[in-house]
Amino acid sequence: MGELEGTYRVLQTPGARLGGQAPVGVSTLEPGQSPAAAAARLQVRVELLDGTVEAFAVEPKCTGQTLLTQVWKRLNLIECDYFGLEFQTLQSRWVWLEPVKPIVRQVRRPKSAALRLAVKFFPPDPGQLQEEHTRYLFALQLKRDLLEERLTCTDATAALLASHLLQSEIGDYDETLDREHLRAHEYLPGQELGNAPGGQTPAESDFQVLEIARKLEMYGLRFHVAADREGAGISLAVSHMGVLVFQSTTKINTFNWSRVRKLSFKRKRFLIKLHPEVHGPYQDTLEFLFSSRDECKRFWKICVEHHTFFRLCDQPKPRAKAVLFTRGSSFRYSGRTQRQLADLVKAGGAKRVPYESISFTEGLRTPASPPSSDASPPAPPSLLGFQDGFPREPRAPDARWPAAERSGRAGDASRAQPPRLPALQPCQGAGFCRVVGSYPPALRCLLSSESRAVGLGTAGTAAGSPVCSPQGAPADEAYFIAEEILATERTYLKDLEVITVWFRRAVAEEDAMPADLTALLFSSVDPIYAFHRGFLHQVEQRLALWKVSAGAPAGGHRRIGDVLLRNMLQLTALTHHFQRLDEVLAGLDTASRRLRRLDALCRNFELQKVCYLPLNAFLLKPLQRLGHYRRLLGRLCEWPVHTDALQVITEVTATLQHSLLRLENLQKLMELQRDLVGVENLVSPGREFIREGCLRKLTKKGLQQRMFLLFSDMLLYTSRGASGTSRFRTRGLLPLRGMLVEELGEWPVPHCFTIFAAQKTIVVAASSRLEKEKWMQDLNTAIEAAKSSGDTAPQGLAAPPGSSEEVPLEQESEGGCSAQGSLDGQGQRRATTTVHVCWHRSTSVSRADRSAAVENQLSGYLLRKFKNSSGWQRLWVVVANFCLFFYKTHQDDYPLASLPLLGYRVSVPREADGVHKEHVFKLQFKSHVYFFRAESRYTFRRWMEVIERASSSAGRAGAAEGAA
Repeated sequence: MGELEGTYRVLQTPGARLGGQAPVGVSTLEPGQSPAAAAARLQVRVELLDGTVEAFAVEPKCTGQTLLTQVWKRLNLIECDYFGLEFQTLQSRWVWLEPVKPIVRQVRRPKSAALRLAVKFFPPDPGQLQEEHTRYLFALQLKRDLLEERLTCTDATAALLASHLLQSEIGDYDETLDREHLRAHEYLPGQELGNAPGGQTPAESDFQVLEIARKLEMYGLRFHVAADREGAGISLAVSHMGVLVFQSTTKINTFNWSRVRKLSFKRKRFLIKLHPEVHGPYQDTLEFLFSSRDECKRFWKICVEHHTFFRLCDQPKPRAKAVLFTRGSSFRYSGRTQRQLADLVKAGGAKRVPYESISFTEGLRTPASPPSSDASPPAPPSLLGFQDGFPREPRAPDARWPAAERSGRAGDASRAQPPRLPALQPCQGAGFCRVVGSYPPALRCLLSSESRAVGLGTAGTAAGSPVCSPQGAPADEAYFIAEEILATERTYLKDLEVITVWFRRAVAEEDAMPADLTALLFSSVDPIYAFHRGFLHQVEQRLALWKVSAGAPAGGHRRIGDVLLRNMLQLTALTHHFQRLDEVLAGLDTASRRLRRLDALCRNFELQKVCYLPLNAFLLKPLQRLGHYRRLLGRLCEWPVHTDALQVITEVTATLQHSLLRLENLQKLMELQRDLVGVENLVSPGREFIREGCLRKLTKKGLQQRMFLLFSDMLLYTSRGASGTSRFRTRGLLPLRGMLVEELGEWPVPHCFTIFAAQKTIVVAASSRLEKEKWMQDLNTAIEAAKSSGDTAPQGLAAPPGSSEEVPLEQESEGGCSAQGSLDGQGQRRATTTVHVCWHRSTSVSRADRSAAVENQLSGYLLRKFKNSSGWQRLWVVVANFCLFFYKTHQDDYPLASLPLLGYRVSVPREADGVHKEHVFKLQFKSHVYFFRAESRYTFRRWMEVIERASSSAGRAGAAEGAA
């Protein structure tokens, strides 16, 4: 994007906690420095986010970077690139201090001018902030924005934000102490608050502030007054998504970074050039006029910094200096990007030093006595407002939370049991009211046994020491399992949106589905979708708090058991909706065969990018997701955790297991019916799918590739249709009744066997000995089952109207099944279904393989590298239906590309591959090689496990050999 690429580096060093009192009477001289040398230094005053003012001694000609480094060191700020220093110009406008320029050239009278710390880059999701310290500073910034009326919102929202801020500062609501505190501290203009939400730790309150604020339209925006080409007054702002245009306080346009080709300025004019394919017939260059050149250039610099920080992965190379003449501004952003900052924190590149807030002991009351032994069952103190087993007492008006309480840490578990769980009740107006009763016993949180599972300090274990499972695995693996729940839940919700959003829109536009079927479909799926939206939101919040307290010796937020238990219990109320999916799928099949418009609607919808799987497969997702919950919770229970949630979901899945198996078979038959030409009524009562795959059949022209489909009552074989269609043409049908399978002894072609049917004998060859054994075993098993059932011929099959009884190529037509004279080509099919992949990879997939693929679905971010490339690309990857689907982010509606896994071998890279990174695995099929890098050892093992199972149906031996 031309001017949008730049670098700017900010140093990071640990220091003291923000909010500490400025030392009084302490010398600021460096060791060995004389007073005369100190007199030549500038004393720059910086106002921190909590309102205190700190003095920093710098050299007169030093750059802004020197001062920034001292501030980060003083505040012990690790994620410092989100912040900056700002100062007021003569026009009373706040502008950013540039790191590369001397301070005296930017700030007039730096001795008397007061700079202030402020948040410069506001991420769209507070979960992207790794450190609790950073979240605390963001909450203080939002408090400042509320007070300065920059963060405009409704009175109720402002009161709720202020209530959470008050809860973070002084704890649970107490009318007398709160009034005294509010007399000394201002949170809102007019100062009208609701009751503070009780039972939250300061870290939870800070997170709630960020979660509420990020949904506001003015979140993180700073207006810059300008005018459009016609002279109408407007305001411009820049955020993580792009450049925003406001008229008064109403947003009238958004130019996303993906639409912008170039940003530039010329004197007072600010220019935005768009990509030609985006703007269509409209103008490709937009022009805005500022009051001065300086204002225009400042806004251009802010755009450069935001684009680099949020959109680029690595620091771009600095612009080369011109030899004779310079053209344009040489300004470039010189700090870490958001991606680099996140990687630095995750990799532990920045040393973490626990920060401490001031603990005012005066005015704190003595903790209440522990409850009697007949009290209700205990709950985690940190989740519900208890500290060390005791309820938190009100604090003095000026008191702040001690650091241990800011992190939500529980004390020694042996001290006392907490009292009855409080329940927060909604209050009329903003905020929440006080505790009014006891928490239902069915929704108890996970107790101290779970804290051992996630590596928390417990009785008998030194705080902060690593806690291991009986098998020796690190206890923090529970966090990665919870992250897997979150990642797969995001994908699952996107899958539900294919039905609830995209298919609903197609049905409304075409009006091709009967009203009763439409009502049945969406009344069954909508409640499930609504439930999982809420569940995903709760898991995101809890994991964000868990991540914040990852390094704490006792992290009260590092629990997810109460969320799982509560939601698994709520799932039981949706059992009726899960059971209705059987009726929905059967009704959709019947209506599609009866109504051509509906059939055409479904076929056309499956061609859309958002429908990356067969349409009917999305209707099975709710039932399949229940099995995923059971397996994930089962892995959690390898550690000593509460098993109530596992017991609940196991009962639900046991009730619906038979229905799921029946629906999976019905969905597969419906999928094959759409892929085949020359056979109708493939969906028949009692017919079960067994195996599909590619074999070579002996014909008059030699061995020809055929797609074989084995069912419980017949063997069907087909060939690929003419060019321009992706459907398969039926060639023959062999009933299993009376069939015999024998292995050929002496034959020039390897891996051959003979199939003797009632009226025909065919010779086929498999691609490998393993494939041959699979087919012969499944055929013999199906033949024995057909004998015991007494079936004489396939039921329900019929040739389509107008079909010919002769097949031009091979003159074969058995069992009353005939091929259609010409392929009707009723729409194309996406080539990621298993029948197409098996055709191209010369392999096969069985019913057991499909069940294993359903059980082993996975989602998450991976770094991908091609064989001959040097760079890594971060992608959101989804494993489904024997394929890898690649997205740019988890928020995308459709995949960018897909990679069928059948036939691929998964292994670790060899020395010859030249990949010297941790957690990297290799995928290879013939000459196609891909490298993928996971974020942790746990996710590396999970990706290897899932992909090996997804690809092993075509070469389990080869995969094992490659891994060895």
